[in-house]
Parts: sequence; structure tokens; C-alpha cells
Amino acid sequence: MYLRRLLKNELTQVVRERFGDVGAGVDITLPRDPSHGDYALNFPLKSAKELGRAPMAIAAELAESLRGREHFSQVEAAAPGFVNLFLSNVFLSELLEILAEGSGGDRESLFEVYRADPILDVNVEFVSANPTGPLTVGHGRNACLGDSLARLFQAVGHRVVREYYFNNAGRQMKILGESLRARYLELLGRPVEFPEEGYIGDYLIDIARNVLEKEGKDHADADLTFFQRQAEGCMFQMIRATLDRLQISFDLYFNEDRLYDSGSVHGVLEELKRQGLAFEKDGAVFFRGEDCGLPKDPVLVKTSGEPTYRLPDVAYHIDKLHRNYNLIVDVLGADHIDEHREVLAILKSLGHSTESIRGIIYQFVTLVREGLPVKMSTRRAEYITLDELLDDVGPDVCRFFFLSRKADTHLEFDLELAKKESQENPVYYVQYAHARLAGIFRTAADQGFQQEDINQAAVDLSNPAAQVLAKKILSLGNVIENCLQELEVIGLLIYLRELAESFHVYYTEVRVVDSADPAGTLGRLKLCGVVKRILHSALTMLGISAPDRM
Repeated sequence: MYLRRLLKNELTQVVRERFGDVGAGVDITLPRDPSHGDYALNFPLKSAKELGRAPMAIAAELAESLRGREHFSQVEAAAPGFVNLFLSNVFLSELLEILAEGSGGDRESLFEVYRADPILDVNVEFVSANPTGPLTVGHGRNACLGDSLARLFQAVGHRVVREYYFNNAGRQMKILGESLRARYLELLGRPVEFPEEGYIGDYLIDIARNVLEKEGKDHADADLTFFQRQAEGCMFQMIRATLDRLQISFDLYFNEDRLYDSGSVHGVLEELKRQGLAFEKDGAVFFRGEDCGLPKDPVLVKTSGEPTYRLPDVAYHIDKLHRNYNLIVDVLGADHIDEHREVLAILKSLGHSTESIRGIIYQFVTLVREGLPVKMSTRRAEYITLDELLDDVGPDVCRFFFLSRKADTHLEFDLELAKKESQENPVYYVQYAHARLAGIFRTAADQGFQQEDINQAAVDLSNPAAQVLAKKILSLGNVIENCLQELEVIGLLIYLRELAESFHVYYTEVRVVDSADPAGTLGRLKLCGVVKRILHSALTMLGISAPDRM
């Protein structure tokens, strides 16, 4: 139930009664200046030409029609053709009652209040890291973006499948197997030449020791498949263990080798050739990308005969399209932007609709301390592991910081700020608001105030700070709606920071628990209960803890 949707339904009815069915429709906007109201209508400006009237005349007539309704304490026409709406305390109280239901229990999510209509089938594919090394900090941003978005879709009622595309085919897996075999032979004291492009991270030495302990010394002459299988299994266990620390799990793991075993990759290539969309040149196969608006013709098959990532990716997306999702979300690093564009172009050229496919392209992460880039890895490979970062700052901070910038913006992860227990740290600031609220309710219980009485009380909006807090509470629906439309949860984090700030202002101006004013105390506790419920539900939904004590 979104406040804006409720208002739009009523205002649309008023407009139709007064002006008939006008093509412009009713849009509700949020004024930048609070003095211009809580919401505004731009209908007079949009419909002036169609109605053949001056915008201010329409605005004056519409404002007059809305005055006196209990939803609004004030309605005013404003130049050059707006209607500014100020919500009444009566309406605010009615809406807060809806959010307050069950707030005493506090452990159930309030997102059901904002249940989506219609309910969609959504696939979110994220992380999908190659099983050739531990997850890096960049993978961590991918993981948190995808998981939080999936959680939000699910929280409002959509049917969500979290999917991990496991790149366990191709040349990279062969090199991984060769690298593990070399490490295994080294442990046996056998002479070995390490692969020129092999993976040199110490994690492969750990895996080789694991193979030696579990499988014994009799595999020195085993074929490469044995070592590929061992490496893949161990790497996947490492990846899953890291993701478990962030409370991230998947509903479906899709192995790339299935696409080769089923003939899907070969089938895509043959269909492109059959339709004249692919051509051979210098021993390689190219897609006619320039004919489809791409800046170049991308390579499909290398001169070695090995397919590039594009072919299996196209086959993979065809598989996902055949599963009939309403929305398919791909979370990809900035280095995949060209490839993703090319995959969509190939799909379209083959006659597949790509309207349901949305890509989230995220930029890279830099860890900084005192404004300088930091290398944390103690391993010899040149990357920073996600496990190292989790060891340093913990999962709550990781999740919050990874989500604190828009995906397409480069993220500087400030390690010093991440460890501060002060209002400068946005994670601490929001969590502290929840802990302070929990403390208020403990104090209230100690003074004999019962949750049953709080539930029956009317919300106290007598203080101006309470009214500001109430309006911030009720803007949550708009925030959720925008996050889902934009496929970005940063708006929710900004909202939580602003809600915590509004609460802290309220807390400094109002004595919530006052034994000399039991009726007022119950009304103030009811308002605080809604804030606490929102903080708990939103933080929990994002995979971040909501502590009762700090």
C-alpha cells in the first residue's frame, strides 16, 4: 500500500469528476521545498492545452475541490500551475495505524503492507564468479547488490529465483586443473614446470594439500579431468563458505558445461550461421554486430576453435528466457558492459525479446585508508579477498558500505570510517537508532507500560517533530517503489539514515516516557514502535543486524 498510490486513486477520481477523462492524467510529485507541501500535482500545467484554459485557473478550481477533505490540512494553488497538498494529522494517524499493527512483536516484516500488485516471477543472477580463485572485494559488491535486490523483490511478494551461473567450462578450467596438478606434484617432491599462465595464489597449495590428504599420493599420473574436478569442488566450497558469512544463498546453480553437453552452444552458432548473422574471417567466426548497431563485429569463436564467452552466454540467456520470468536481472562488473550489450544484440537478431532482461553494471571498489589505496591480501596473487575484508570490518559494515553508492559509481571503501563507532559511520548511526528505541521500550516496560495498551493508543502527533517523523515514516512506500523501478537499493539506505536522523531530532525534543503523562506516553511509544519496526524490518531485509543494545 503506497501512500502516493492511495492519493493518486482519490485525486484521479476528483479530476475526472471535475474535468472528465483528460489525457494528461494525474502525477503526484514530491516538492523539493517542504514549505511547498508534502505532495504536489502538476495536472494544471500538463492539461492546460487540452482543456484550453490557463494553468492557474485550473489549479485554483482543483484546489477548491480538494479543500475540506480530511486527507489535507491545507491545499493551495501555486504558480505557474501546481496544487500543493499538505497532509492532515488525521490522515497521518490513519496511515500510521496500518504500519503500527503488530509493531510490538517487532520481529515480523512490515513489507507486507507494501505488497506488490501484480506479483512477478523474477530471476536475479549475481556473483557468478569464475571458480578459479577466492572471491574478491569486487565480487563482494556484486553479491550484496544482487542479494539485497532479490530480498527487496521477495519482501514485497514477488516470486524470486536467486541464480549463480557457474563458469566451469573452457580454457580457464583447463589452466586451473594444470595449476593444481603442478602444486600436487610439488608436494610429492616431483619435478614440475608450472604452467606459464597458471594460477599462482597460495589457495591452490592449500587445495593440493587437501587432495593429498583425502585422495592420497597415487594420482601423480592422473589425467587433467581429475585435477579439474578436484579444483572445481574445492573452489566452490570456498566460494559458498565466504557467501555464507554474508548470509547469501542461491536457489539455483547453473553450470556452464550443461550448455556444451546439451549442444546449446553449438546450436546457437549454427543458427547464427544459418541466418547469415555470422561470418568467418582469418580462421575465426564473427557476429555481424555492426549491422545490428554495435560498434564492431564481436568474435564468437577464436582461431583456436574455442568459443568466446558470448556464445555460452547467449545460450544461457535463451535458457532463462524459456523459463518465462517477468524480469531477468543480470548483475555484472563494468568490464562486462560490452559483452552484455553484444549478448542482447545477438538475442534480438535471433528473434528473442530482451525486454525482460535488465543489466546492473557496477563499478569497481577501492579500499582506502587515510585517503590512500590499501592492499590487504597476504597471498601472492594480486587481489584482495572478500574474506580478508570480512575479517577486518565484519559483514554488517560490508553490506551497508557496498550498497551505499549507486552501482554505476566507483566505490571507495573507507576502512577507518568503517570501524568507527560514532555517528560518522552510517551503519553505526542507523543501528544505534534501533538500539536507542529498544532502550526506550525497556524503560517503558520497567515503568509499567504494557504493549497491549500501546497498541490501543492513538498516535501522538502533537509535537512538530513528531509530524516530521510521521511524514518521513510514510515516505517509505515511495522509496520502495523507486528502488524496485530503478533496481537500486541505495534509496532505502538513504531513507534509513534520514529516518534515524528524524528520530534522533524527535528524541531530543520530546520526552517519550513520562510517568506523569501516561496517555501521551502511550501515543509517543506507538509512534516510536513504528520507527523501530521499520528499522528492524529494513535492516533485516538487507541482511544487516538490528541490535537492541550497543
